[in-house]
Amino acid sequence: MAKLKAPLLSLGASGAIGKSVVFFNWKGLDVAREFVVPANPKSTDQTTQRGYLTAAIAKIHAVQADADLPLAAEDEAAYRVWASTFPTPRTWFKQAAKAWLDCKVADKVPIVYGAGACLDSTHLDYRPSIYFWQETLGSLASGKFYLGTTKTALINVKAATLVPNQSVSLPAFGGYDNLTAGVKYFWQFRPDTGDPCEGADSGIYCFEAT
Repeated sequence: MAKLKAPLLSLGASGAIGKSVVFFNWKGLDVAREFVVPANPKSTDQTTQRGYLTAAIAKIHAVQADADLPLAAEDEAAYRVWASTFPTPRTWFKQAAKAWLDCKVADKVPIVYGAGACLDSTHLDYRPSIYFWQETLGSLASGKFYLGTTKTALINVKAATLVPNQSVSLPAFGGYDNLTAGVKYFWQFRPDTGDPCEGADSGIYCFEAT
């Protein structure tokens, strides 16, 4: 039975009318489609995809509950900013899960990121760092930090120094220096092209230089 939030076709409905029309919310939109019975709901491809999604959700929950460095509000916000760069609306959780699934489909090793921070080691010399939880330990070999003044133009690139299985951080020298005080900056970590974790990017973090 369809449940109405208001008069039909105004504010939305959910559920089905018989076996003809299904009403549901999709990516923030109230939509309707023809009722369809899956031809093979347990095909190999569908089962594999569900397995990827189950693993992604389990890993995100595991990072949220990590005893030492649990996924923080800043990390959720970073995934949310990254999600906002795409034309379709999605939550931070869906963005993290989608990134995991995309890597698996591309036969790459997915990562969930947390504890992202960008600290001013000396005046206006900022050094981002982030922790990573890989599906397979030791897979991430190289990557870079990307920084810019907008979330879609991260044009300043710095190679990252990796601490295997723990974190990535900029070298002791050569951070993002000479930044402008009062300006908001965005940054993201990305594994290098050809890396086993290629495509397993972090969320997009931000900070204001002081």
